Amino acid sequence: MDLSIIIPTFNRLWSLPKAVNSCFDPSLEIEVIVVDDGSTDGTWQWLEQQKGIISIRQDNSGKDWAVNKGFDIATGKYIRFLDSDDWILPGSSANLFKRAEEDELDIVCAGHQVFDEKERFIKEINWTVCDDFLAQQLGECDSSHYSAYLFKKEFIKDIPHRQEYGAYDDRKFIIEVAIKQPKIGYMELPALAHRAHNNNRLQNTTGMQNAVNHWAFYKIFYSAFATLESKKMLTQRYKSAACNNLWHLAHWLAYTSIADANTVYKWVFELDPNYKPADNKALATLYRKLGFTATEKLLAFKRNLGI
Repeated sequence: MDLSIIIPTFNRLWSLPKAVNSCFDPSLEIEVIVVDDGSTDGTWQWLEQQKGIISIRQDNSGKDWAVNKGFDIATGKYIRFLDSDDWILPGSSANLFKRAEEDELDIVCAGHQVFDEKERFIKEINWTVCDDFLAQQLGECDSSHYSAYLFKKEFIKDIPHRQEYGAYDDRKFIIEVAIKQPKIGYMELPALAHRAHNNNRLQNTTGMQNAVNHWAFYKIFYSAFATLESKKMLTQRYKSAACNNLWHLAHWLAYTSIADANTVYKWVFELDPNYKPADNKALATLYRKLGFTATEKLLAFKRNLGI
């Protein structure tokens, strides 16, 4: 089997058929594995009627348990992970596979296209060429979307998707993969169509769940640095790369806890005393002039007034 494509799904019958149909390529031997995470919208009934795909049903346990269950039975030499609201661009799997085989790569990366919920094209995000894959994944530059990647199954077999990282499970996964120092390559053509929508998804959260996701994001970098330190791999470049994510995370955390956010903000400048954000410079100026805590208190006051 050349390629296994793993699709976890929950109540997405409105988009799943397009995702499944996009997977097939006559030039490759492909198995499509769909794991239904306890859907109640008729997804399982639809899957039971489909031929040529492997369908698994589990009680509602979460996306990552579904992905791991699919991975356990996958027989392809390579793996692609696909969300059930996105779709694979025609010919991309064959191109990724060809590059992986020719250069004996562990991962082949690509850019992606973004569409709205009515499948209208918004933009294309090309793959950013970087000489350090881990620095890229930590935040040094754009890293596209991991569903646009092709992974060699043998290389990632000991790295599960982890449910405790919520909406950032794929970021945790890809950083763990990057720490293993894979041999990577890329193709210039996009490999994925990502659908931007406001329907139920892990990234669309509010209140306490938002705070939980933000702390999960923090834990990704904290644990990554601990691992890199133990392997004597933690360089200033990696610290500075992560600051691009952590600086913004501090602002997001301030919506629920300014004290906790301030801890993250201080950590940024412990990692890189000379750090300067590339964007949101007006906010950075306020932080410098008023201080982080005073600025965030002011912003919270304005939010409460509806300004």
